Amino acid sequence: MEDPIPHWPGELVDLGGMTVHVRSAEPRPGAAPAETAVFVHGLAGSATNWTDLMGELRDDVRGYAIDLPGSGYSPAHPDGDYSLAGYAAAVTSLVERLGGPVHLIGNSLGGAVSVKVAATRPDLVRTLTLISPAMPDLLPRYGPARVVLSATPGLGQWAMACLRGLPAERRIRATMAMCYADTGRVHPARLEDAVAEQRRRDTLPWAGSALIYSARALVNEYFRRGEDNLWRLAARVTAPTLVVHGRHDRLVDPRMAARAGRTFPDVRLVLIPDAGHVAQMEYPALVARHVRHLVRTRKPDGSGRSVEIADSGMGRDRVRL
Repeated sequence: MEDPIPHWPGELVDLGGMTVHVRSAEPRPGAAPAETAVFVHGLAGSATNWTDLMGELRDDVRGYAIDLPGSGYSPAHPDGDYSLAGYAAAVTSLVERLGGPVHLIGNSLGGAVSVKVAATRPDLVRTLTLISPAMPDLLPRYGPARVVLSATPGLGQWAMACLRGLPAERRIRATMAMCYADTGRVHPARLEDAVAEQRRRDTLPWAGSALIYSARALVNEYFRRGEDNLWRLAARVTAPTLVVHGRHDRLVDPRMAARAGRTFPDVRLVLIPDAGHVAQMEYPALVARHVRHLVRTRKPDGSGRSVEIADSGMGRDRVRL
């Protein structure tokens, strides 16, 4: 197993009343990408979830990965707003600061946030890539049930206190087992980094509350009705869209790809049989290949709605929806 690349450097960015931490990937010498991509992580994640994918795409786009308010190295939200709307406002402000439009790429909760940004500010989004987006799905599954329990008032705080009593490495291994199809793909250095980061987060007095309120906000979105429902927002997205799912995702049902195919106006679906919830971390080169095609062509695939079964050897089998 080759040593992984270092995490990209970051800095605190003032977005006007809110400060966030943003990591950026410098292009290789001689490369001069003219366009920009913004990466948005999922629940309990951070900008480092994008390290490898940003490295794969650094010749194609100038990449910026945000730590959402209260996550990673970003401070707590000044108003305690950990709703999807609050997160979308932070991403929108960053894109405006970068001079958008950008290629917007989100995973899980970050995918839901990215849908909201793309639907409400189409002028800021060139293309949209969603990796296991946390779109409303009320079918019972073990992973989402854990999120619901952690978001329950009182119970969430109790569960967080119990978890903090467990060693950081044990918690990280459990999270990786939930998010990866095969934890054997996690490099020991990445595991070590994640454990060190968890220990740092444990020292922050507001980190637990930020996570609980984020989970609660995500659960609330699953029951939202009206024009702000995420599926209704998805139908309004005008940007060419790529939706990537892992067949072994324990958190977002990959069967939701079918609904995405019926809902997003201009979409291509990719299913990776050997991936879990974080395909960009398990198979960064494969995910990058599909993102690169979208970035370069501005078209999902040139043939309407379709789904590709993409294996880790870069093979594919396209099936019409």
